[in-house]
Formats: sequence, C-alpha cells, structure tokens
Amino acid sequence: MSDGRDTDADASVTGSDAFAGVPDEFQRLWTPHRMAYIQAGREPHHEECPFCAAPEKSDEDGLIVARGRTAYVLLNLFPYNSGHLLVCPYRHISTYDQATPEEVAEIGALTQVGMRVLRETSRCEGFNLGMNQGAVAGAGVDGHLHQHIVPRWSSDANFFPIVAKTKALPQLLGDVRHTLAEAWPH
Repeated sequence: MSDGRDTDADASVTGSDAFAGVPDEFQRLWTPHRMAYIQAGREPHHEECPFCAAPEKSDEDGLIVARGRTAYVLLNLFPYNSGHLLVCPYRHISTYDQATPEEVAEIGALTQVGMRVLRETSRCEGFNLGMNQGAVAGAGVDGHLHQHIVPRWSSDANFFPIVAKTKALPQLLGDVRHTLAEAWPH
C-alpha cells in the first residue's frame, strides 16, 4: 500500500558537504573590518585624515597600539601582513624633512620597539620598513607622514597576491591590536 509519498525522494538526504563552512570549490577571504567602509559608502580618509582622527578615538577604535609624546603606533587598516604597523607623528605633516628632531627621534624609537614587539609576539623573521611620501611615491594617505613596519616570514609570500591580487590575513585587526598592545613595554 502506498501513502502517496515518493520513497526515492525520501531516501535522498542532503549530505553534510552542502552545509555552510564545509570546504567547496570556492575560496573565501573573510574581511569583516571592511564592513565599516561598505556601510559608510566611502574610504575613511576621503573626508578627514585618518591619522589625525585616530588619536581622538579610543585605542581599540583607532587601532592604536602605543602612544608616545610626539608620535604614536597603530595598525594599518589595509595590512600587507598581520601585524603591519604604522608610526605617525601627531602633527599633520606630509614629509620626513618637516618633522622636528624630537618627532624623528620618537618615530625611530617607536619603530625599534615595534620591531621588538612584533618579533616577540609573532616570531617574524624580518621586516620591511618604509615611508612613501607623496601620492606619486605611492602614499595612500599622502598628507600625513607615516612609517610602515611590515613583519615578514619566509612562508608569507605565496601565489595569492600575484594571481588573485589578494592577501590572506590569518588574524582579525582587533585581535592583533590587543596582542601587540599587551606586549608593548609601558
């Protein structure tokens, strides 16, 4: 006797491989920090200098790792690698030659401490340090001087940036900021 149901259809149950979070042929790069820009409909520095705005926020909201007297350290919102730091003077100056001797000294000292903290917390094997000054030189924010500290590992370079123009970052910015701020000497 049949109850009207298709017994073959009942026998086919969706396999667990169809559920979310199970690997499939698509690769996903999760970038939850970008939602702030999607919701605002713009990049933050289109209306104000992000390096002038950051010190006015809490350390967590500004991604600030450490504050000095004339300069401070924060995470890069668009990092090349996890732990990519920026060292900025508080003053809105665009090039290194405009910095005072005190700012130059503190930018240098904060860079050294940043390197030590990154080496201790992430066991990086090397660094890229640099300042792009002016839009023509590649500065994303060309109006406010900032030095990059990019931690490097022998295994951090892969095909992603070359083929897909994508950087895979294993940690969320808030987690990285917390780890570095906790390890920063006070």
